[in-house]
Amino acid sequence: MWIRATLLSLVWLMPTPSWSIEPSSTFPQHLKNSLGMKLVLVPAGGFMMGSNERPDLLAKSYPQYDRKRFLEISDESPVHQVRITQAYYLGENEVTVGQFQRFLEASGYTPESEADGTGAYGYNSAYDPAKSARGDAFEGRSPKYSWSNPGFQQGDDHPVVNVTWNDAVAMAKWLSETEGHTYRLPTEAEWEYAARAGTRTRYYTGDEPQSLLKAANVFDADAAQNWPQWRSYALAGHDGFAFTSPVGSFAPNAFGLYDMHGNAWEWTADWYDEHYYANSPVDNPKGPATGVVRVRRGGSWHTWSFYARASYRNWNTPSTRYTLVGMRLLREAD
Repeated sequence: MWIRATLLSLVWLMPTPSWSIEPSSTFPQHLKNSLGMKLVLVPAGGFMMGSNERPDLLAKSYPQYDRKRFLEISDESPVHQVRITQAYYLGENEVTVGQFQRFLEASGYTPESEADGTGAYGYNSAYDPAKSARGDAFEGRSPKYSWSNPGFQQGDDHPVVNVTWNDAVAMAKWLSETEGHTYRLPTEAEWEYAARAGTRTRYYTGDEPQSLLKAANVFDADAAQNWPQWRSYALAGHDGFAFTSPVGSFAPNAFGLYDMHGNAWEWTADWYDEHYYANSPVDNPKGPATGVVRVRRGGSWHTWSFYARASYRNWNTPSTRYTLVGMRLLREAD
């Protein structure tokens, strides 16, 4: 409880408007739902969303990257004030393989990778990205890959991957109908607020990429063994996992949330618009009304540290299924 008490007293003094975290004594701090998902109460509050770091400063922390990568993240700015006016529950962990399987068995839902017959993506040690049409790191799309077979071994406590945005929405809808509480994907603002948990640094562990080794399963020396051509982008150290890790294997952030950086990319509710931040409302922004691709956040076990920053935005079509992409669900506080 000392972490919670400390957080509730925090106020950052900045040239731009400050943010704060508001007490939420009305609701229990933790819940466990019918699928065994643990949910943590995220209190209402405000924060500064996005990043406006200069390319020259980024280059000092990520010297192995081509400078053009630092010019391709203008969608992270402008930094703007956001207020989350209502507390909400967020999955303590990413949705696991076991939880997703229990959902399928109880609901009768068929994931898109199986329903459309085209499958998904997966790891194949004999696959050579250089010889593929797209140069993709993973083999696919193929019917032999799906949420239950990403090409590497997973236990029930690993994050489910190869799930589409539509799969995530279907799971949230079923939970809502079954339990009588509203489940959904977090908005992009709710996700970043929860990921930062009171910080303004690149990661909730600080600004240094190497700090992720204690809190995130990202591209490191273990994963680089399977992709030696990208070894220079790997963190200098071992987290013990070449692929996904059991959820909760690393240190949580100050809200008590695990794997907000790494392990699996997480779908959000928002459509993507690179210019949305310039016109985003202060209170509870929900993203553009329409779009073509949905935002995903947080990075994965195969993600270079630069792209696992709290402010980084990525996107895919709602029907995309990929061996790096999973989900984390939100339950509204009644």
